[in-house]
Amino acid sequence: MILRKPARGPEPGADLPEVRGTARVGSRTKDLTKRLKPGDVAVIDHVDIDRVAADALVTAGPAAVLNAARSTSGRYPNAGPGILVEAGIVLVDDLGPGVMSLPEGASVTVDGGRVLVDGATVAEGTRQDAATVEADMVTSREGLSEEIENFAENTMTYLRKERDLLLDGVGVPDVRTHIDGRHVLIVVRGYHYREDLAMLRSYITENRPVLVGVDGGADAIIDAGWKPDMIVGDMDSVSDRALSSGAEIVVHAYRDGNAPGLERVRDLGVEPVVFPATGTSEDIAMLLADDKGAELIVAVGTHATLVEFLDKGRAGMASTFLTRLRVGGKLVDAKGVSRLYRTRISNLQLTLLSLAGVAAVLAALWSTSAGQTFFGLVGARIDDIVSWVGSLFGV
Repeated sequence: MILRKPARGPEPGADLPEVRGTARVGSRTKDLTKRLKPGDVAVIDHVDIDRVAADALVTAGPAAVLNAARSTSGRYPNAGPGILVEAGIVLVDDLGPGVMSLPEGASVTVDGGRVLVDGATVAEGTRQDAATVEADMVTSREGLSEEIENFAENTMTYLRKERDLLLDGVGVPDVRTHIDGRHVLIVVRGYHYREDLAMLRSYITENRPVLVGVDGGADAIIDAGWKPDMIVGDMDSVSDRALSSGAEIVVHAYRDGNAPGLERVRDLGVEPVVFPATGTSEDIAMLLADDKGAELIVAVGTHATLVEFLDKGRAGMASTFLTRLRVGGKLVDAKGVSRLYRTRISNLQLTLLSLAGVAAVLAALWSTSAGQTFFGLVGARIDDIVSWVGSLFGV
Protein backbone atom coordinates (compact mmCIF):
# COMPACT_ATOMS: atom_id res chain seq x y z
CA MET A 1 0.00 0.00 0.00
CA ILE A 2 1.31 3.46 -0.87
CA LEU A 3 1.78 5.86 2.02
CA ARG A 4 0.02 9.19 1.85
CA LYS A 5 1.52 12.46 2.95
CA PRO A 6 -0.68 14.67 5.14
CA ALA A 7 -2.70 17.17 3.17
CA ARG A 8 -1.39 20.73 3.41
CA GLY A 9 -4.45 22.69 2.39
CA PRO A 10 -5.34 24.01 -1.07
CA GLU A 11 -2.54 23.52 -3.54
CA PRO A 12 -1.56 25.74 -6.45
CA GLY A 13 -3.26 24.59 -9.63
CA ALA A 14 -6.00 22.66 -7.82
CA ASP A 15 -8.62 24.09 -10.19
CA LEU A 16 -6.75 23.03 -13.33
CA PRO A 17 -7.95 20.18 -15.56
CA GLU A 18 -7.00 16.65 -14.61
CA VAL A 19 -4.10 14.95 -16.35
CA ARG A 20 -4.07 11.21 -17.03
CA GLY A 21 -1.29 8.95 -18.20
CA THR A 22 0.70 5.76 -17.72
CA ALA A 23 3.13 5.80 -14.80
CA ARG A 24 6.82 5.31 -15.56
CA VAL A 25 8.83 5.10 -12.35
CA GLY A 26 12.56 5.67 -11.99
CA SER A 27 14.83 7.00 -9.26
CA ARG A 28 17.46 8.08 -11.84
CA THR A 29 15.93 10.70 -14.08
CA LYS A 30 18.43 10.32 -16.92
CA ASP A 31 17.69 6.59 -17.12
CA LEU A 32 13.94 7.09 -16.93
CA THR A 33 13.87 9.55 -19.83
CA LYS A 34 15.19 6.83 -22.15
CA ARG A 35 11.95 4.85 -21.81
CA LEU A 36 9.44 7.67 -21.46
CA LYS A 37 6.89 8.12 -24.22
CA PRO A 38 4.84 11.23 -24.98
CA GLY A 39 1.84 11.42 -22.66
CA ASP A 40 3.34 9.22 -19.93
CA VAL A 41 3.52 10.32 -16.30
CA ALA A 42 7.13 10.40 -15.10
CA VAL A 43 7.58 9.48 -11.45
CA ILE A 44 10.98 10.58 -10.13
CA ASP A 45 12.87 11.22 -6.91
CA HIS A 46 15.05 14.18 -7.86
CA VAL A 47 16.05 16.93 -5.45
CA ASP A 48 16.84 20.18 -7.29
CA ILE A 49 15.90 19.25 -10.85
CA ASP A 50 18.72 20.61 -13.00
CA ARG A 51 18.59 22.04 -16.51
CA VAL A 52 19.94 18.92 -18.22
CA ALA A 53 17.38 16.64 -16.55
CA ALA A 54 14.58 19.07 -17.34
CA ASP A 55 15.61 19.35 -20.99
CA ALA A 56 15.67 15.55 -21.26
CA LEU A 57 12.19 15.34 -19.76
CA VAL A 58 10.84 18.01 -22.10
CA THR A 59 12.30 16.12 -25.07
CA ALA A 60 10.57 12.91 -23.90
CA GLY A 61 7.23 14.77 -23.70
CA PRO A 62 5.49 13.38 -20.59
CA ALA A 63 2.11 14.76 -19.63
CA ALA A 64 3.22 15.21 -16.03
CA VAL A 65 6.22 14.85 -13.75
CA LEU A 66 5.60 13.59 -10.22
CA ASN A 67 8.54 14.26 -7.92
CA ALA A 68 8.89 12.48 -4.60
CA ALA A 69 11.43 15.10 -3.54
CA ARG A 70 11.45 18.88 -3.65
CA SER A 71 12.21 20.09 -7.15
CA THR A 72 13.88 23.13 -5.59
CA SER A 73 15.37 22.58 -2.14
CA GLY A 74 16.50 26.18 -1.63
CA ARG A 75 20.23 25.47 -1.91
CA TYR A 76 20.61 27.43 -5.13
CA PRO A 77 18.40 28.74 -7.97
CA ASN A 78 18.11 25.66 -10.18
CA ALA A 79 16.54 26.09 -13.60
CA GLY A 80 14.79 22.71 -14.00
CA PRO A 81 11.32 23.39 -12.55
CA GLY A 82 10.94 26.56 -14.58
CA ILE A 83 11.83 24.73 -17.79
CA LEU A 84 9.20 22.04 -17.14
CA VAL A 85 6.46 24.53 -16.26
CA GLU A 86 7.28 26.75 -19.24
CA ALA A 87 7.04 23.70 -21.53
CA GLY A 88 3.49 23.06 -20.28
CA ILE A 89 4.37 19.87 -18.38
CA VAL A 90 2.47 19.42 -15.13
CA LEU A 91 4.91 19.30 -12.20
CA VAL A 92 3.74 18.06 -8.82
CA ASP A 93 6.37 18.48 -6.17
CA ASP A 94 7.33 17.01 -2.79
CA LEU A 95 5.01 14.00 -2.96
CA GLY A 96 7.07 11.93 -0.55
CA PRO A 97 8.87 8.60 -0.99
CA GLY A 98 5.60 6.62 -1.10
CA VAL A 99 4.92 7.76 -4.66
CA MET A 100 7.92 5.75 -5.84
CA SER A 101 5.90 2.62 -4.99
CA LEU A 102 3.48 3.30 -7.82
CA PRO A 103 3.26 0.20 -10.03
CA GLU A 104 5.07 0.56 -13.34
CA GLY A 105 2.46 1.01 -16.07
CA ALA A 106 -0.36 1.97 -13.72
CA SER A 107 -3.00 4.40 -15.00
CA VAL A 108 -2.52 7.62 -13.02
CA THR A 109 -4.69 10.71 -12.68
CA VAL A 110 -3.23 14.02 -11.52
CA ASP A 111 -5.82 16.36 -10.03
CA GLY A 112 -4.25 19.56 -8.75
CA GLY A 113 -1.66 18.36 -6.23
CA ARG A 114 -3.28 14.95 -5.79
CA VAL A 115 -2.19 11.70 -7.43
CA LEU A 116 -4.95 9.14 -7.90
CA VAL A 117 -4.98 5.49 -8.93
CA ASP A 118 -8.38 3.86 -9.54
CA GLY A 119 -10.06 6.92 -8.03
CA ALA A 120 -8.14 6.72 -4.73
CA THR A 121 -5.65 9.38 -3.66
CA VAL A 122 -2.23 7.77 -3.14
CA ALA A 123 -0.08 10.88 -2.67
CA GLU A 124 -0.42 14.64 -2.31
CA GLY A 125 2.03 17.39 -3.05
CA THR A 126 2.39 20.87 -4.49
CA ARG A 127 1.45 21.50 -8.09
CA GLN A 128 3.94 24.01 -9.39
CA ASP A 129 3.19 26.95 -11.65
CA ALA A 130 5.11 30.02 -12.78
CA ALA A 131 4.34 31.89 -9.54
CA THR A 132 5.47 29.12 -7.18
CA VAL A 133 8.61 28.49 -9.21
CA GLU A 134 9.54 32.17 -9.06
CA ALA A 135 8.92 32.24 -5.31
CA ASP A 136 11.26 29.26 -4.88
CA MET A 137 13.90 31.02 -6.98
CA VAL A 138 13.78 34.10 -4.72
CA THR A 139 14.28 31.94 -1.64
CA SER A 140 17.09 29.99 -3.29
CA ARG A 141 19.05 33.10 -4.21
CA GLU A 142 19.04 34.10 -0.55
CA GLY A 143 20.71 30.80 0.41
CA LEU A 144 23.34 30.85 -2.32
CA SER A 145 26.09 32.34 -0.12
CA GLU A 146 26.20 29.18 2.01
CA GLU A 147 26.58 27.03 -1.09
CA ILE A 148 29.47 29.20 -2.25
CA GLU A 149 31.25 28.57 1.06
CA ASN A 150 30.67 24.82 0.72
CA PHE A 151 31.91 24.94 -2.84
CA ALA A 152 35.13 26.67 -1.74
CA GLU A 153 35.72 24.00 0.94
CA ASN A 154 35.17 21.21 -1.57
CA THR A 155 37.60 22.91 -3.94
CA MET A 156 40.37 22.85 -1.34
CA THR A 157 39.60 19.21 -0.49
CA TYR A 158 39.96 18.22 -4.14
CA LEU A 159 43.19 20.20 -4.48
CA ARG A 160 44.72 18.33 -1.55
CA LYS A 161 43.67 14.94 -2.98
CA GLU A 162 44.66 15.54 -6.60
CA ARG A 163 47.55 18.00 -6.34
CA ASP A 164 49.96 15.82 -8.32
CA LEU A 165 47.45 15.07 -11.08
CA LEU A 166 46.23 18.63 -11.35
CA LEU A 167 49.60 20.38 -11.27
CA ASP A 168 52.00 17.83 -12.75
CA GLY A 169 49.83 15.36 -14.68
CA VAL A 170 50.91 12.44 -12.50
CA GLY A 171 48.66 9.43 -13.17
CA VAL A 172 47.47 10.38 -16.66
CA PRO A 173 47.50 7.13 -18.67
CA ASP A 174 48.98 6.63 -22.13
CA VAL A 175 46.51 6.54 -25.04
CA ARG A 176 46.88 5.56 -28.67
CA THR A 177 44.88 8.51 -30.04
CA HIS A 178 47.20 11.15 -31.48
CA ILE A 179 46.48 14.46 -29.74
CA ASP A 180 49.78 16.38 -29.72
CA GLY A 181 49.49 19.66 -31.63
CA ARG A 182 45.83 19.12 -32.61
CA HIS A 183 42.53 20.69 -31.58
CA VAL A 184 40.40 18.56 -29.25
CA LEU A 185 36.61 18.91 -29.16
CA ILE A 186 35.16 17.56 -25.89
CA VAL A 187 31.40 16.93 -25.97
CA VAL A 188 29.35 16.56 -22.80
CA ARG A 189 25.62 15.98 -23.10
CA GLY A 190 24.91 19.12 -21.10
CA TYR A 191 23.69 22.65 -21.70
CA HIS A 192 22.65 23.35 -25.31
CA TYR A 193 25.01 20.70 -26.67
CA ARG A 194 22.90 20.06 -29.80
CA GLU A 195 22.86 23.74 -30.77
CA ASP A 196 26.58 24.14 -30.12
CA LEU A 197 27.48 21.10 -32.21
CA ALA A 198 25.33 22.37 -35.07
CA MET A 199 27.03 25.77 -34.95
CA LEU A 200 30.47 24.13 -34.96
CA ARG A 201 29.88 22.06 -38.09
CA SER A 202 32.11 24.26 -40.27
CA TYR A 203 34.79 24.34 -37.60
CA ILE A 204 34.83 20.53 -37.32
CA THR A 205 34.90 20.04 -41.10
CA GLU A 206 37.76 22.46 -41.62
CA ASN A 207 39.96 21.78 -38.57
CA ARG A 208 39.35 18.04 -38.05
CA PRO A 209 39.70 18.13 -34.25
CA VAL A 210 40.02 15.00 -32.10
CA LEU A 211 36.41 14.24 -31.12
CA VAL A 212 36.08 13.18 -27.48
CA GLY A 213 32.70 12.16 -26.10
CA VAL A 214 32.17 12.18 -22.35
CA ASP A 215 29.77 9.30 -21.68
CA GLY A 216 26.54 10.20 -23.53
CA GLY A 217 28.44 12.92 -25.38
CA ALA A 218 29.74 10.16 -27.65
CA ASP A 219 26.16 9.47 -28.80
CA ALA A 220 25.70 13.20 -29.36
CA ILE A 221 28.71 13.15 -31.71
CA ILE A 222 27.32 10.17 -33.62
CA ASP A 223 23.83 11.70 -33.82
CA ALA A 224 25.40 14.84 -35.32
CA GLY A 225 26.95 12.75 -38.10
CA TRP A 226 30.52 12.21 -36.91
CA LYS A 227 32.48 9.40 -35.29
CA PRO A 228 34.12 9.88 -31.89
CA ASP A 229 37.86 9.29 -31.66
CA MET A 230 37.73 8.73 -27.91
CA ILE A 231 35.08 8.07 -25.26
CA VAL A 232 35.80 9.03 -21.65
CA GLY A 233 33.60 8.32 -18.64
CA ASP A 234 32.18 5.79 -16.21
CA MET A 235 30.07 4.38 -19.06
CA ASP A 236 26.71 4.73 -17.30
CA SER A 237 24.96 6.77 -19.99
CA VAL A 238 26.67 5.86 -23.26
CA SER A 239 25.13 3.40 -25.72
CA ASP A 240 26.62 0.10 -26.87
CA ARG A 241 26.50 1.56 -30.38
CA ALA A 242 28.98 4.26 -29.37
CA LEU A 243 31.21 1.89 -27.40
CA SER A 244 31.42 -0.39 -30.43
CA SER A 245 32.14 2.44 -32.89
CA GLY A 246 35.91 1.89 -32.87
CA ALA A 247 36.68 4.86 -30.62
CA GLU A 248 39.36 4.48 -27.96
CA ILE A 249 37.68 3.92 -24.58
CA VAL A 250 38.99 5.53 -21.38
CA VAL A 251 37.12 4.28 -18.30
CA HIS A 252 36.95 6.69 -15.39
CA ALA A 253 37.77 4.81 -12.18
CA TYR A 254 37.71 5.74 -8.51
CA ARG A 255 40.99 6.43 -6.77
CA ASP A 256 40.91 2.95 -5.21
CA GLY A 257 40.90 1.44 -8.72
CA ASN A 258 37.24 0.40 -8.72
CA ALA A 259 35.80 1.07 -12.18
CA PRO A 260 32.06 0.28 -12.44
CA GLY A 261 32.05 0.65 -16.23
CA LEU A 262 35.04 -1.60 -16.90
CA GLU A 263 33.15 -4.88 -17.03
CA ARG A 264 30.53 -3.52 -19.40
CA VAL A 265 33.16 -2.36 -21.89
CA ARG A 266 35.04 -5.66 -21.76
CA ASP A 267 31.79 -7.57 -22.29
CA LEU A 268 31.58 -5.80 -25.66
CA GLY A 269 34.99 -7.15 -26.60
CA VAL A 270 36.79 -3.84 -26.13
CA GLU A 271 39.88 -3.44 -23.93
CA PRO A 272 39.80 0.08 -22.46
CA VAL A 273 42.33 2.38 -20.82
CA VAL A 274 41.62 2.98 -17.11
CA PHE A 275 42.06 6.46 -15.61
CA PRO A 276 41.71 6.59 -11.78
CA ALA A 277 40.83 10.11 -10.61
CA THR A 278 38.66 11.86 -8.03
CA GLY A 279 37.02 14.46 -10.29
CA THR A 280 34.28 14.19 -12.88
CA SER A 281 34.61 12.52 -16.27
CA GLU A 282 34.64 15.84 -18.12
CA ASP A 283 37.55 16.89 -15.89
CA ILE A 284 39.70 13.91 -16.78
CA ALA A 285 38.89 14.37 -20.47
CA MET A 286 40.25 17.93 -20.28
CA LEU A 287 43.29 16.92 -18.23
CA LEU A 288 44.03 14.08 -20.63
CA ALA A 289 43.83 16.35 -23.67
CA ASP A 290 46.04 18.95 -22.01
CA ASP A 291 48.62 16.44 -20.85
CA LYS A 292 48.89 14.87 -24.32
CA GLY A 293 49.68 18.22 -25.94
CA ALA A 294 46.40 19.50 -27.36
CA GLU A 295 46.84 22.87 -29.04
CA LEU A 296 43.27 23.94 -28.29
CA ILE A 297 40.47 22.37 -26.23
CA VAL A 298 36.94 23.25 -27.33
CA ALA A 299 34.20 22.41 -24.82
CA VAL A 300 30.60 21.58 -25.77
CA GLY A 301 27.93 21.17 -23.08
CA THR A 302 30.38 21.42 -20.18
CA HIS A 303 29.89 23.36 -16.96
CA ALA A 304 31.30 26.88 -16.79
CA THR A 305 29.40 28.89 -14.17
CA LEU A 306 28.81 28.49 -10.43
CA VAL A 307 25.12 27.69 -10.89
CA GLU A 308 26.02 25.07 -13.51
CA PHE A 309 28.51 23.50 -11.08
CA LEU A 310 25.86 23.40 -8.34
CA ASP A 311 23.30 22.14 -10.87
CA LYS A 312 25.42 19.02 -11.25
CA GLY A 313 24.37 18.17 -7.71
CA ARG A 314 27.56 16.93 -6.10
CA ALA A 315 30.57 18.31 -4.30
CA GLY A 316 32.90 16.82 -6.90
CA MET A 317 32.02 19.63 -9.27
CA ALA A 318 34.67 21.70 -7.44
CA SER A 319 37.16 19.64 -9.46
CA THR A 320 35.76 21.13 -12.67
CA PHE A 321 36.47 24.63 -11.40
CA LEU A 322 40.12 23.76 -10.72
CA THR A 323 40.46 21.81 -13.95
CA ARG A 324 39.32 24.84 -15.91
CA LEU A 325 41.95 26.92 -14.14
CA ARG A 326 44.55 24.27 -15.01
CA VAL A 327 43.81 24.13 -18.75
CA GLY A 328 42.38 27.64 -19.05
CA GLY A 329 44.99 28.86 -21.54
CA LYS A 330 43.83 26.24 -24.07
CA LEU A 331 40.16 26.01 -23.20
CA VAL A 332 37.48 27.72 -25.30
CA ASP A 333 33.78 27.38 -24.68
CA ALA A 334 31.80 26.26 -27.72
CA LYS A 335 29.56 29.32 -27.67
CA GLY A 336 32.62 31.53 -27.94
CA VAL A 337 33.94 29.54 -30.89
CA SER A 338 30.58 29.62 -32.67
CA ARG A 339 30.48 33.40 -32.37
CA LEU A 340 34.11 34.00 -33.31
CA TYR A 341 34.63 31.33 -35.95
CA ARG A 342 33.80 32.10 -39.53
CA THR A 343 34.66 30.01 -42.60
CA ARG A 344 37.70 31.69 -44.15
CA ILE A 345 37.08 33.07 -47.67
CA SER A 346 39.90 34.95 -49.41
CA ASN A 347 39.47 38.14 -51.46
CA LEU A 348 40.44 36.20 -54.58
CA GLN A 349 37.64 33.70 -53.92
CA LEU A 350 35.14 36.53 -53.47
CA THR A 351 36.32 38.19 -56.72
CA LEU A 352 36.04 34.96 -58.70
CA LEU A 353 32.60 34.33 -57.22
CA SER A 354 31.46 37.80 -58.28
CA LEU A 355 32.86 37.37 -61.81
CA ALA A 356 31.12 33.99 -62.10
CA GLY A 357 27.83 35.62 -61.14
CA VAL A 358 28.24 38.38 -63.73
CA ALA A 359 29.17 35.84 -66.40
CA ALA A 360 26.05 33.81 -65.60
CA VAL A 361 23.83 36.88 -66.00
CA LEU A 362 25.46 37.80 -69.32
CA ALA A 363 25.07 34.26 -70.63
CA ALA A 364 21.41 34.27 -69.70
CA LEU A 365 20.84 37.56 -71.53
CA TRP A 366 22.69 36.37 -74.66
CA SER A 367 20.45 33.31 -74.91
CA THR A 368 17.37 35.49 -75.54
CA SER A 369 16.51 37.59 -78.61
CA ALA A 370 15.94 40.64 -76.41
CA GLY A 371 19.36 40.08 -74.86
CA GLN A 372 21.04 39.83 -78.25
CA THR A 373 19.34 43.10 -79.30
CA PHE A 374 20.56 44.70 -76.07
CA PHE A 375 24.15 43.57 -76.66
CA GLY A 376 23.91 44.88 -80.28
CA LEU A 377 22.82 48.31 -79.04
CA VAL A 378 25.56 48.34 -76.40
CA GLY A 379 28.15 47.36 -79.03
CA ALA A 380 26.98 50.10 -81.38
CA ARG A 381 27.11 52.63 -78.58
CA ILE A 382 30.65 51.59 -77.71
CA ASP A 383 31.67 52.01 -81.38
CA ASP A 384 30.21 55.54 -81.35
CA ILE A 385 32.15 56.41 -78.21
CA VAL A 386 35.39 55.02 -79.64
CA SER A 387 34.88 56.98 -82.88
CA TRP A 388 34.18 60.20 -80.94
CA VAL A 389 37.27 59.76 -78.77
CA GLY A 390 39.35 59.05 -81.91
CA SER A 391 38.13 62.24 -83.58
CA LEU A 392 39.20 64.28 -80.55
CA PHE A 393 42.76 63.03 -80.84
CA GLY A 394 42.84 63.06 -84.62
CA VAL A 395 43.00 59.30 -84.92
